[in-house]
Amino acid sequence: MSKEDLLLPAEIRDGLRTTVFGRERIDYFPIIDSTNVHARAIADGGAPQGTLVVAEAQLRGKGRMGRSWHSPAGEGIYVSVILRPRVLPSEAPQLVLMTAVAAAETLLANAALPFTIKWPNDILVGGKKIAGILTEMSLDRDRIDYVVIGLGLNVNTRAESMPPEIAGIATSLCAVTGRMFSRAELLRTFLEKLESYYGLFQERHFEPIRERWLDLARIIGKHVKIAGVGHTYEGEVVDIDRDGFLILKSLDGTVERILAGDVSLIENLPHSPGSDGSGKFFLT
Repeated sequence: MSKEDLLLPAEIRDGLRTTVFGRERIDYFPIIDSTNVHARAIADGGAPQGTLVVAEAQLRGKGRMGRSWHSPAGEGIYVSVILRPRVLPSEAPQLVLMTAVAAAETLLANAALPFTIKWPNDILVGGKKIAGILTEMSLDRDRIDYVVIGLGLNVNTRAESMPPEIAGIATSLCAVTGRMFSRAELLRTFLEKLESYYGLFQERHFEPIRERWLDLARIIGKHVKIAGVGHTYEGEVVDIDRDGFLILKSLDGTVERILAGDVSLIENLPHSPGSDGSGKFFLT
């Protein structure tokens, strides 16, 4: 990890074209347990919207559904952004799709590759995960206190350096292009795109975000299996509704609205039907 490629606050702000994100406060760590854990702690303490938590490495990077995120030092982007949206809690799932679009467009702006979104917010290339997003929310009665958006993006990890246990399912920009990238430049692009889409979201213009998500996901009409908490769904994806839920037509013809789960494509679908009170929970 060279000094020139550190994600120091001054490097992030150099050329950053945002109004709020990354402007007032950036907490930088050479190593941390998890950027999302720290972001939630300082958000509870009143950290303003647009605050960033950035680390060169994570000891216990958090992935979706309780998984960990491989976070080698100086090779990826591990960042959390604090938001304080003026919307109803029922609208918060839209932020998951919004962030996935911003991350996918960041990658497309830097490499002409067939990046796709895997519902709801993993970014894939060649069928392997290159980025993941964890979104967490805190409620104060019937309003949102804050939302923390965490992004893990595999940037300069070489293919031969990928741990054997994830080499078959994960990749990086370096692994798929054969070249190194400026992590600071990538992070600036992500923040700019995220702030732009967040402005649309705040103004209740979710439809163009949803349409762009659908363009990038290319999931409508696909036959899938979705493993949720305590339940597995199977059927054809009909739509993503304006609340950010996946609409699935099950094998027996019933229609389900699903907020979260692990999706896997099914090549041949059978034709015969056959909070702990804390106010905090995961949105993924």
